[in-house]
Amino acid sequence: MGKLAVYKYMAMMFLVLQVVVSAFTLVALYGGDVNPVGNSARAMLVYVLPLLILVNFLLIFYWLFRRRWFLLAIPVLTIACCIPYIGTLYQFPFFGSEDSATRNGLKIATYNVAMFGRETTGFMAQDILAEMRNQNVDVLCMQEYNEISGDKKNSEAYREYFPYMVVGREDMVIYSRYPISGSKTMLFEDTNNSAMWADIDVKGNEFRVFNVHLQTTGINRTLHKAGKLAAQNYDVSTNRILNAIYGNYMLGMYFRAGQAIQVANEMRNSQNPIILCGDFNDVPYSFVYNTLLGDKVDGFRECGKGFMYTFRGGKKMVRIDYIFHDANLKGVEYYRSDLTYSDHYPVFMKIAL
Repeated sequence: MGKLAVYKYMAMMFLVLQVVVSAFTLVALYGGDVNPVGNSARAMLVYVLPLLILVNFLLIFYWLFRRRWFLLAIPVLTIACCIPYIGTLYQFPFFGSEDSATRNGLKIATYNVAMFGRETTGFMAQDILAEMRNQNVDVLCMQEYNEISGDKKNSEAYREYFPYMVVGREDMVIYSRYPISGSKTMLFEDTNNSAMWADIDVKGNEFRVFNVHLQTTGINRTLHKAGKLAAQNYDVSTNRILNAIYGNYMLGMYFRAGQAIQVANEMRNSQNPIILCGDFNDVPYSFVYNTLLGDKVDGFRECGKGFMYTFRGGKKMVRIDYIFHDANLKGVEYYRSDLTYSDHYPVFMKIAL
């Protein structure tokens, strides 16, 4: 009798776990629909969505092992609802697709270069330029850009391949092989982050290219500060560190939400087709992602392949750098390059003309 009671108890616990995990998964899927200001708990669920999906997969195997076919339907249906989200992280490669090299198009790249590592020889900036040449990039958007490498100006070296450029805030730049007819810098309040746009005339077709760099999370900075205090024998408890990390992340999330709204409002004023790219510092399906995507197309979901992640710092492997475009444009190719000069990878996209 005791074994039967334990058996029933465990079965009930797994059922409760399944219901809770499925409920949290579905709430997380729509967590990005609300502004995190005033809805922080719901918004934060988006960041654990991959873990929730993984738990649902494990529960599928559990119900298969137990042969509970009716209960098996719960995690299966939950994961089916997550297919659009999974598509922002992984796209199956389809064979027989059109060769992008044969299509006439505009090649866009976005890269957070992390100030070129603040190295003084200019080698890193030159090697990145060589990669852009190799990839036949037409428009390059850089975040955390540094104009000076030692006693050299990087723009002078880039000018031969990119004859046109416009600088936003000092760490934001757009390089172009096509003429730039206008530009604007967008400053964000109470932060060093910013956005900018440039109108680029491509063989008679004018595009408005946005380059954005939204608020960072500040987690690494908090951990670094805590490590320094611990090395100086200050009493830094685990709770204090966790509270600081949570506070910094929440503050960054609030900042990014406001910045995304500001950029989205600016995009509504454009009369030209929009290409939006940059370092969002946020994950797919977040409020920032949904706000900036709007009615545009996520280039990776349209023509990307495989598993896409763009941040390599701390081996986090998350996707926080993006290229979007208006729905009346057509993406041909989307991928990243494994350059290791920054804690980000460069992202490339080709858009058909």
